[in-house]
Amino acid sequence: MNAVIYAWVADFFCNFTAMKTLIIYGSQYGSTKRYAEHLSETTGIEAVDYKKAKDIEEYDRIIFMGGLYAGGVLGLKKTVGKMADSQELIIVTVGVTDPSETEYFSEIRKSIKTKIPANLYNEEKIFHLRGAIDYSQLDMKHRFMMSMFHKMVLKTPESQRTADAKAMLETYGQHVDFVDFNALEKTTSQLL
Repeated sequence: MNAVIYAWVADFFCNFTAMKTLIIYGSQYGSTKRYAEHLSETTGIEAVDYKKAKDIEEYDRIIFMGGLYAGGVLGLKKTVGKMADSQELIIVTVGVTDPSETEYFSEIRKSIKTKIPANLYNEEKIFHLRGAIDYSQLDMKHRFMMSMFHKMVLKTPESQRTADAKAMLETYGQHVDFVDFNALEKTTSQLL
């Protein structure tokens, strides 16, 4: 079955990439990079870390994939700052919170809208995927931030906890991996 899905995705992207397309990703701990590399492998579209992306104005379409950290999308602002008005932008966020949590992702979309030019913002081209977290791999700054967030959430009445807060409580101190390449393929199929 996977061979059929990959054949479909490859065929889809042969047409999809008639426009010159580049995948740019912002990944702190690797989940977003895994998605970007998988998308690159299945489509033949080059994937590059946002810190190394050059000459992006030469592309017609940018697929930006960024990890969610404290409500922001890693590397998005820097990437958008290099884009031309005529380019198309597709955004894929990656985080631990389940994408079915529509209220949370509505807030993420509002945040994105305030950080990018109106001509590049298209709500129909913003997608969300689940990532992974391994607390043992967090750097000291992120470990401290998560500890403070954890303490704050524990003091919050359960009825007032956001989807992001609930996801953090469920995964706190653990190594969890929600990366789902099938969800990525569903996302790419929505771009038709």
